[in-house]
Amino acid sequence: MPNNAVFAHFARPLALALLATACSQSFAAVNDAPLTPQEGSHWQKLPTEPYKGKQDDIYFVNQDLGFYVNGKGNIWRSTDGGRSWQNVLKQPGTYFRAIGMVDARHGFAGNIGTGYFPGVTDNTPLYETTDGGDHWSPVTTIPGPPMQGICAIDVLHPDAHNPASTIIDAAGRVGGPARLLRSLDGGKSWSNIDMTPWLAMIVDVKFFDAKHGVIFGGTDADLEKSHAVIVTTDDGGAHWKRAYESQRKSELIWKGYFPSRSVGYATIQNYDTDTKVTQRWLAKTTNGGKNWNEIALVDNKEVTEFGVGFANAELGWVGTNKGGFETTDGGAHWNPVAMGRVINKFRILPDGKHFTAYAIGSDVYKYTSEQLPDVPDAATPVHVDKP
Repeated sequence: MPNNAVFAHFARPLALALLATACSQSFAAVNDAPLTPQEGSHWQKLPTEPYKGKQDDIYFVNQDLGFYVNGKGNIWRSTDGGRSWQNVLKQPGTYFRAIGMVDARHGFAGNIGTGYFPGVTDNTPLYETTDGGDHWSPVTTIPGPPMQGICAIDVLHPDAHNPASTIIDAAGRVGGPARLLRSLDGGKSWSNIDMTPWLAMIVDVKFFDAKHGVIFGGTDADLEKSHAVIVTTDDGGAHWKRAYESQRKSELIWKGYFPSRSVGYATIQNYDTDTKVTQRWLAKTTNGGKNWNEIALVDNKEVTEFGVGFANAELGWVGTNKGGFETTDGGAHWNPVAMGRVINKFRILPDGKHFTAYAIGSDVYKYTSEQLPDVPDAATPVHVDKP
């Protein structure tokens, strides 16, 4: 694999980085300790390579070390909290849509696969690094039928001192077919679960422990026929049940986020061409995903929802093609916020009782009280033709 940057050193010793892995959003979501922002925190744009479309995922191992991926086959790495980035992989023909790190050295990146986006020629669903991102290789130990593509990777650390206990869930894809890859041993072995009995396409996944998890997606591979759907499991994926299904057509759940074990949010994308269908909704749970209620985002047909992230049960954000929205009261009210366009993924890093957050879309943003160098916004419109 090409390697366009030399990883000269980690910003902190490796041992410290391994312990700090517990700061990832996946680990934070199993706790109920509310996080509050540092005084003066706001979204600030980071210096990244210009991108005309929607970039899909970002992951920070700790406050210094992070990675982001996009549809041009690029994987970027930062060792200074996003102030600068190095291109560690450039692989045209691969559409990287998800990334998750076990620790500072070991991680995985998911490819959406062929047959969905034009120009994607790579049918390898999952890549792995064991040297901090310097090299990426196909994962060849996945059993069962081929995985068509991956849209989300969830990394859960039951024991921050033992990377071998890390639970990894990689799921996909938008447009179908729906499959879930699971590893309970940090990626040494995998199970390959056919999810088509419960839903037709998967866009996001979240597990709280080895047995309890949530999957977000659509009921039909044909978007015009699809309803937004959320399914849950209590036995590690052997059985699932529908916890939520929208009553409108041309919908799917795009992303989900749990700021605590009990409270969660999910964005509902709507592609109905009916001019009367203008209201945009989210789904919200207050009992750990067992039941969901719809809450209003904005009454605007031009808005398409993408990512969602919450620092606590009250403070959160939604990314759309028209910019960001912020709530400070658990979704009862939303206001526009300057945080970039088509934000697809949020990552919240706890820092004691406070937090730092990252958001990726056409650009990469950081929510912090730091005074970062000013990076001007690009004037080029962002076009997103497919979900």
